[in-house]
Amino acid sequence: MPHICLVDDEQNIRRLVAYDLKQAGYTFDACENGLEAYTLSQSKKYDVFIVDWMMPVMDGLCLVKKLRAEGVGALIIMLTAKSEEEDLIEAFESGVDDYMTKPFSSRELLLRIKTHLTRLSHHRGQSLDLKGLTINPITREVKYQEHSIDLTKVEFDLLSYLAHHNDQVLSRDQILNELWGFDYDGDTRIVDVHISKLRPKLEVTSCRLKSLRGIGYRLEVNV
Repeated sequence: MPHICLVDDEQNIRRLVAYDLKQAGYTFDACENGLEAYTLSQSKKYDVFIVDWMMPVMDGLCLVKKLRAEGVGALIIMLTAKSEEEDLIEAFESGVDDYMTKPFSSRELLLRIKTHLTRLSHHRGQSLDLKGLTINPITREVKYQEHSIDLTKVEFDLLSYLAHHNDQVLSRDQILNELWGFDYDGDTRIVDVHISKLRPKLEVTSCRLKSLRGIGYRLEVNV
């Protein structure tokens, strides 16, 4: 069973989420701030971090940056009252995999955790090769002409999904439902944020992400 680190300075939220985690059978540690969680991460291995943004001592964003800088590859879900697009971008650029705005449903949080972990453990088919861009679902590596391209978990899943349907137009809803595995009713800008982060990483390759206003996105392979 995956081991989870829950980090939030609000006691009521810790109690609520901790109760649902326990009912779902997860093992977890609950922390009041980022420093406490970071200290625990030095001696324990976590599969998931549920992290509040605004906390004393060490905030959630600082914690995420430190974990990613040290090569921690765990799933990280950010909880926050911040909802501006700039906040979304800042969180994802720091290494967050998913983002939920407060108030949130703890049942939805558990569903997202389950969906992400299921997707990460599910290896689909053989490697794809798109004019020198290789996507390996087993090692979760992306290379172009043997040069590695560094992607986050969500960026890898997004590219893989688009690559499996290259030259097809995929709507935001299709992408959300594929990556999150359920009828997502949150902020659809999450797709645009990940697309904007993924696009420049593909500039050195033969693939391009095209936006079709009001419709969706398409991965095109230049001949």
